[in-house]
Amino acid sequence: MSRRRVVAAVLGVLLLAGGVFQVLQKRQVRPEPATAAAPSLVELAPTDLLTVQAIELRTGLPISGSLKATQTALVKARVAGELQGLTVREGDAVRAGQTLARIDPTEYQARLRQAQQQADAAKAQVDIAQRQLDNNRALVAQNFISQTALEASLSNLQVAQANHRAALAAAEVARKGLDDTVLQTPISGRVAQRLAQPGERLAIDARVLEIVDTSRLELEANVSTAESLQLKVGQTAQLRLEGSDGVLHGRLLRINPSAQSASRSVVAYLGIDNRGGQLRQGLYVQGRLETGNQRVGAIPLTAVRTDQAQAYVLVLREGKVAHQKVQLGPRGTWGDEVMVGVDLPEGSQVLRASVGLLREGLAARVTALPPSTPGKP
Repeated sequence: MSRRRVVAAVLGVLLLAGGVFQVLQKRQVRPEPATAAAPSLVELAPTDLLTVQAIELRTGLPISGSLKATQTALVKARVAGELQGLTVREGDAVRAGQTLARIDPTEYQARLRQAQQQADAAKAQVDIAQRQLDNNRALVAQNFISQTALEASLSNLQVAQANHRAALAAAEVARKGLDDTVLQTPISGRVAQRLAQPGERLAIDARVLEIVDTSRLELEANVSTAESLQLKVGQTAQLRLEGSDGVLHGRLLRINPSAQSASRSVVAYLGIDNRGGQLRQGLYVQGRLETGNQRVGAIPLTAVRTDQAQAYVLVLREGKVAHQKVQLGPRGTWGDEVMVGVDLPEGSQVLRASVGLLREGLAARVTALPPSTPGKP
């Protein structure tokens, strides 16, 4: 009996194992999901299309740079000495000819007195030589002295006169040195930098103050060689200050006749009126210089795609999407949109950038928008 029970238990275990194996096989073998088929047709709304049209494009050049004052001046020490009386600081307004400070004049006053006294002494020698010449002329007329003595006295007078003129010139130099101890501003404006302090001993040509006149500012814009051919004096520009929404108006004043040796660019100088005093030297601005109007076939710049080696657009041609390479022409503005000229026939249908990237040859159909129902948006 025990043997039969063992055999029956073994058979039961084998049957149970077989059932479990079949269940596991059924779970593992599942049908693979069907691969999604690529779409063969794309539906487009009329708003997804753009039409190449000939428009009057306002062409221009992007420009940027820092503002510079047209008039700046450095007040320097013309003579050496101790700086005295400097009270203005950065931001203070000054006017042309205003006395700002002075160099200690004690030494230069003494030099002027010395030069004047030497000039007086030389004048006295001239008077002595003149009297001697007059006396010798009378003696020559009476044959008391020779003609040679008269010529010698004339030479002495000429030497005395030359010494007197030299002494007068030295006195003028000393007077000029005394005048140079007074430091005056050559232009009206505001103090941009204070480079010396009262009591400091300055050497000749030491910088004391920098004066800036910000009533007229200039923008130096670097323009490429090809774009410089479009520049003309008198062209206007609209600029924006970095970090501000206000519009600044500039005017092209000058064009540098030489290109920069390093970058081969041409510098254009634009004048900006700052009589309101809101702008400062060194502020960064950027904007657009208007170069004229041009009638071209154009599309919005956003419709041009640049993910390939050459710029291209998606066009709708005979019910299919095509990748059309284009040569870009002048860039400008039309209304509030940035447009670019393209070498496409007028009337060509171009897909907007919002459509996304579609493969070439994909069939496309333009679906009309449903009419709006009154009373519903």
